[in-house]
Amino acid sequence: MESIVATPDDRRARRNVVILVAAQAVVGAQLPVMFIIGGLAGTMLAPNPCWATLPISLIVLGSMLAATPLASFMQAYGRRAGFWVACVAGAVGAAIAAYGLMAGSFAIFLLGSLLSGVYMSANGFYRFAATDTASAEFRPKAISYVMAGGLLSAVFGPQLVSVTSDAMPITFLATYLAVIGLNIAGMVILGFLDIPTPAKPRTDAAPTRSRRELLRTPVIAVAVICGTVSYALMNLVMTSTPLAVVGCGFDTSDAANIVSAHVLAMYAPSFVTGHLIARFGARNIVALGLAILAASGGVALSGVELEQFYIALILLGVGWNFGFIGATSMLTASHDPAERGRVQGMNDMIVFGGVFVASLSSGALLNCSGGTTETGWQLVNISMVPFLVLAGAALIWLSLRPKEA
Repeated sequence: MESIVATPDDRRARRNVVILVAAQAVVGAQLPVMFIIGGLAGTMLAPNPCWATLPISLIVLGSMLAATPLASFMQAYGRRAGFWVACVAGAVGAAIAAYGLMAGSFAIFLLGSLLSGVYMSANGFYRFAATDTASAEFRPKAISYVMAGGLLSAVFGPQLVSVTSDAMPITFLATYLAVIGLNIAGMVILGFLDIPTPAKPRTDAAPTRSRRELLRTPVIAVAVICGTVSYALMNLVMTSTPLAVVGCGFDTSDAANIVSAHVLAMYAPSFVTGHLIARFGARNIVALGLAILAASGGVALSGVELEQFYIALILLGVGWNFGFIGATSMLTASHDPAERGRVQGMNDMIVFGGVFVASLSSGALLNCSGGTTETGWQLVNISMVPFLVLAGAALIWLSLRPKEA
């Protein structure tokens, strides 16, 4: 039986984890809201139906572009200030998107989506913030608990859409106004964070490593590869799932239920993932996550019955959880405090860059590859193979390196 005595720092870390989980549940609910209604609102406004999902892609693009400057800002001014800036950006982005709906302007709506991506980027830093005041023993659990908060936002977000989508004459206008309120509430919640601003390096301190030097550090490189592959492949398959389910003859309600099961599978394991990492090591949990992602693809390729969609998407969620949280745990243990902003910003820029490419590729593979929906669905899942091989090979290479290296 594991026994970890909480140190004073861990007591503070646990308090910060509670605050971050609350923020994840409340202000983080805007992420599922945006992903649920982004394509639907885009369909209403886009001059060409092929561009309907562009708002979602721009949210991811905004997140990628914001990752490095946001990390540098937090390194200089602290987590709380960085999260406040992101909440302001999320509120302004929602306001611009709301105006785009009222004006019937797709271009203005896209601008609001791009700015909303700044909050999505900050939401990714919650998992890093959870480790800032944690001991080495508590660190993987802190990451896991904060990620578990996504389960609450995954439940709250869709309910908010149901209540607000038709509450005003313009569809979804009330939803975007509600998102402004979520960001304001988030600023209040995050105001209670107790994370000190990193000390500035002493003039006589050794220089920190450049981004190129950091990426040449084996454990950092492998963590970035595995985190990017886990997140990008999850997004690749999830984005095309509703279209594939409906295209194979099932109802829209079936697609919604499958996606809901997938989201639950993404976050529910977080209650135990940190304990598994503490017991078996981050690398082993990442390897397990990659294996489960491969199993998801295998089930999807075996057929297009309803139960196969359910099993494939549940496995996809669990595989993402183990792979992404495990890679995050590897990353947080691989750098000095002075390098925190540079490492984390670089990591999330690469991760969300991969997710952006995946979100654009998903629809193209499913709808524009010729043949039937079933053929497109097979191509989506076959495309996972080379990236899983890359991540698996990187893990094996890291394990075979001498420990002193």
